[in-house]
Amino acid sequence: MDAQYQYKISNIGVLYEDDYLLILDKPAGLLSVAATDRQSRNLTLILNAELEKKSVSYRLHPCHRLDKETSGLIIYAKGKSTQKKMMQLFKERAVKKTYVAFLQGKPAQRQGKINSPIDRMSATTQYRIIRSGRDFSVAEVFPLTGRRNQIRIHFKSIGHPLVGESRFAFRKDYKLKAKRACLHAAALEFIHPVTKRALRLSAQLPGDLKNFLENHG
Repeated sequence: MDAQYQYKISNIGVLYEDDYLLILDKPAGLLSVAATDRQSRNLTLILNAELEKKSVSYRLHPCHRLDKETSGLIIYAKGKSTQKKMMQLFKERAVKKTYVAFLQGKPAQRQGKINSPIDRMSATTQYRIIRSGRDFSVAEVFPLTGRRNQIRIHFKSIGHPLVGESRFAFRKDYKLKAKRACLHAAALEFIHPVTKRALRLSAQLPGDLKNFLENHG
């Protein structure tokens, strides 16, 4: 399915909707769910506040999370039952996730697999370089496991942290700068847990990442 928005909720683009799921293009800088203060501004709170205004009977429940700095596709379920089914797909690794990451420098291998435990649990990330600039690379990334901050940690571990990374690397150590870790959840593929329809959705690069490429290409 093309990345044209069906409509927007509080200026957040909706890419897919049916009776069970809502899939949106989350902007960078917005939490998926509250971290500590449950009333802090986050995508889940925004969405359900909009539904309450419309007197909708159901609530939206996140089926997975994206980091605050990460933009792109995120799935919500209309009700707890569907959420449980969708989360089971993630647990079974039946959801194919594709990210686009901007990396500092150029990895020695243009494609490869990073196997490195995170918090004592196995973690695997595949990648392939799809574009190279003077001091950076653009990679398509396929996390085969779903550990917290997996992509950011793995690329730091091979000496090529994300452009804009500040949590797992020191920005001052790298020439290229960005206001956030340059990571975008670009595509999702899975079999719908209720309708059994095969879905493939994509979200175009947001403006800040497009601007980066224009300025550093």
